[in-house]
Amino acid sequence: MTARTTSLAALPSDWRSATLLGRAWIPGNLAGPSPITVRPDGTVIDLAAIRPTVSMFLEQDDAAAAVRTLAPNSRAIGSIDDLLSNSRPDFDEAKPRLLAPCDLQAVKAAGVTFVASTLERVIEEQARGDASRAEAIRARLTGILGDNLASLRPGSEEAAHIKQVLVEQGAWSQYLEVGIGPDAEIFTKTQPMASVGHGALIGLHPKSTWNNPEPEIVLAVDSRARIRGATLGNDVNLRDFEGRSALLLGKAKDNNASCAIGPFIRLFDEDFTLDDVRRAEIVLDVHGADGFHLQGKSSMAKISRDPAELVEQATGSNHQYPDGFMLFLGTMFAPVEDRGAPGMGFTHKHDDRVIISAARLGAIENRVTTSDRAPPWTFGAGELMRNLAARNLLRTH
Repeated sequence: MTARTTSLAALPSDWRSATLLGRAWIPGNLAGPSPITVRPDGTVIDLAAIRPTVSMFLEQDDAAAAVRTLAPNSRAIGSIDDLLSNSRPDFDEAKPRLLAPCDLQAVKAAGVTFVASTLERVIEEQARGDASRAEAIRARLTGILGDNLASLRPGSEEAAHIKQVLVEQGAWSQYLEVGIGPDAEIFTKTQPMASVGHGALIGLHPKSTWNNPEPEIVLAVDSRARIRGATLGNDVNLRDFEGRSALLLGKAKDNNASCAIGPFIRLFDEDFTLDDVRRAEIVLDVHGADGFHLQGKSSMAKISRDPAELVEQATGSNHQYPDGFMLFLGTMFAPVEDRGAPGMGFTHKHDDRVIISAARLGAIENRVTTSDRAPPWTFGAGELMRNLAARNLLRTH
């Protein structure tokens, strides 16, 4: 998908029959964020008077049915085309615009869940953040590993045997430990309310010189570990920071505007289930102001761990999320195409246009800036509570 997505192209191909749950900033005397949905005729419905947060909708036993039942009797705020057209960095403050479709949920991410990205993480580690060393390391690892990891089940006896071989050859890595070992990497991507949505600027740390987008599917999970739906996300990654030290993961991953989610959560119903997520293909397009174009595809069929297993590893008796959580599932796409000097691979430039799409989830588009130039994050959980109280939306549901 290379067309600009500030139009209905941002919606799933079958959006008229999909159950979509999102968030929008609603202007006016008592401006604030509201859960929204889209009717089959394209009308956007404000659901805040029914339940004021997305996390509360996801706690319903049948979230999709709850949204469909309530939508006909709720307030219309305009057309989805108008809302998408205003979801951009220079938005009109007098009109509604899309926000990230999550609010009080924790934002978690699973890393090293595809073989291709596993190898790239090992390369980052061994290159110590130096992009010029990546190609030689990639050739060496490919010579040792071949295709041995492609069909490997993490945590299996075969995986343990390959670990032993790699240790003996001095090629073992902490990234291989989570890539093929029994325990998945699950980390906190950013704080509740800090994600940006469709059309917003995404931020890179200004000191980063080797970085890339990470196009992923993001699951919406409730407090009881039930997977309620899915959306798209960009787990913006700084390859140089994380490559220098895995202990810099927080600095590599959690910066202002470095997490994009959207446009909508597509709720599971009779027409869209977790099996559709398992079959999905994610397409990444990067369009540079310099005329550069990068495209790649990521097939969820090649994921090393099933999405349901990743949810199980993220929550349970050791971890509770009373407001639910969003879970990035990881990516197999790590761009290695040279953008500049030979052997230096890909890195972002200012004003890159990044589009992440999947046929049944739509497309999220963002433009690249640095985290110090993106609008600062000021609307947190406390501000949400004050806003909902001022709008008389805090009551027992």
